[in-house]
Amino acid sequence: MTSYDVEKGAHASSDTSDSKPYNPAHITDQHNAVPGESFEIGNSWYARAQRFAGKLGFEQRGIERVPEDERTDSGFRALLNVGTMWFSANMVVSSFALGLLAKQTFYLGVADSMLVILFFNLLGITPVCYFSTFGPRFGLRQMVLSRFWYGWYGVKLIAVFNVLACIGWSAVNSIVGAQLIETVNSDVKGPAGIVIIAILTLAVTTFGYKVVHAYEFYSWIPTFIIFLILLGVFAHSGDFVAIPWGVGTSEMGSVLSFGSVIYGFATGWTSYAADYTVYQPSNQSRTKVFFWTWLGLIIPLCFTEMLAVAVTSATALNGGDNRYQAGYDATHTGGLLGAVLIYHLGTFGKFCIIILALSIIANNCPNIYSVALTVQVLAHWTARVPRFIWTFIATGVYIAIAIPAYYDFALVLQYFMDFIGYWLAIYEGTSLADHFVFRKGMKGYIPEHWDQPMKLPPGIAAVFAFCCGIAGMVTGMSQVWWVGPIALKAGAIPYGGDVGFELGFLFSFVAYCAARPLEKKFFGR
Repeated sequence: MTSYDVEKGAHASSDTSDSKPYNPAHITDQHNAVPGESFEIGNSWYARAQRFAGKLGFEQRGIERVPEDERTDSGFRALLNVGTMWFSANMVVSSFALGLLAKQTFYLGVADSMLVILFFNLLGITPVCYFSTFGPRFGLRQMVLSRFWYGWYGVKLIAVFNVLACIGWSAVNSIVGAQLIETVNSDVKGPAGIVIIAILTLAVTTFGYKVVHAYEFYSWIPTFIIFLILLGVFAHSGDFVAIPWGVGTSEMGSVLSFGSVIYGFATGWTSYAADYTVYQPSNQSRTKVFFWTWLGLIIPLCFTEMLAVAVTSATALNGGDNRYQAGYDATHTGGLLGAVLIYHLGTFGKFCIIILALSIIANNCPNIYSVALTVQVLAHWTARVPRFIWTFIATGVYIAIAIPAYYDFALVLQYFMDFIGYWLAIYEGTSLADHFVFRKGMKGYIPEHWDQPMKLPPGIAAVFAFCCGIAGMVTGMSQVWWVGPIALKAGAIPYGGDVGFELGFLFSFVAYCAARPLEKKFFGR
């Protein structure tokens, strides 16, 4: 592997083809810029940091392409790894909290809420499943793959959005977990709960790919058991209320707006889907990877969100004090869970809620592992900082955001993250347009070009399409602080119906199809 040309700032080609096996222990010491020098003997801080990482068992590879001889995640266990990875990441209290919005925010009934959950999840997870199949085929991380669509410089825009999403959602998730902990034990204040969740997440993600998969392989089990207990206790209580469907434009607007939230959460894994399959062999069945990813996503998402819809229906009970509504009004997710688990199970119910609070770790692991890889895409110098260091920094940043937000601006942070979520539909519109219309599938890629700027697209067409997608998004989004003109026509006034995701995808797809031929004509690549 040749080194970076430090003086000229040009990135040299890295041949990691199958004919030249590549070992992460022999990554070039890029700070010394000595061709072929291993960080095992280098004297730069980068070499010393990598040796330190190796001694502690941290994953040393960053965004470099994974060669065939290092793809040891094979066999049926590899498929279980990818399935349980997403199963654990979504069998969490964050997914449950999403289902509460159906009635409490969008005033939907039970049946229509569950149909929205089913169909918008099916739509949202499809890109995640598809991009997961790119990992074994090319051995490249999702943000590195994005260079083939957005170019060497254009991908930096996408990386910035992904960093904001990873950091922001980690902060929001940790706040939710900390609120549950404080609900059970008022002595453990919010900031302490945030730090506990963050440190435990860091302990998993610092070690890298294998340990993340090992943790996610099992972490769904206790959470799933708790959710089953919740289901059994609530069903036995007989407090379920079959809230009827709405009608007219208000129902249409609520369906579209709730659907956009469901879609945004489900498709949120798209920007790092391939990160968790890069160590699988290139001959791995793409159909099997797609299917196991699909199972790992659709089951926990539908189960937790539909369970939340059922439990929330009890807030519509008539007569006397409604402990469900009172609990929700007091502490939202924690209060509603307490109205079932603590009310019926006492101390054991509190233990159950603590387990659900700690499920946030499984949800945050993909965010904090992948944000480090995303930062490495931003610049030459960020790529020269070992991955585990960026993991530490990202953890510190989201703790610093979450603690003040816990008391002062949690709602503002939530609004911001809802807004950030639209970018994924735009990203999907552009990347899928390039993949299917211009590259004609997997055969249209030369993976060895991943680090060669002059052999990648200029990225002008993709950035233009991204901007067009933003324009479409703005006209169709429905938020508390902004309702687009098209959104107003998709539902009842004043909030209409949110079609920002749909328009963002459509505008970016069409714009890219129009601009890319011109880009290829002028630049030839």
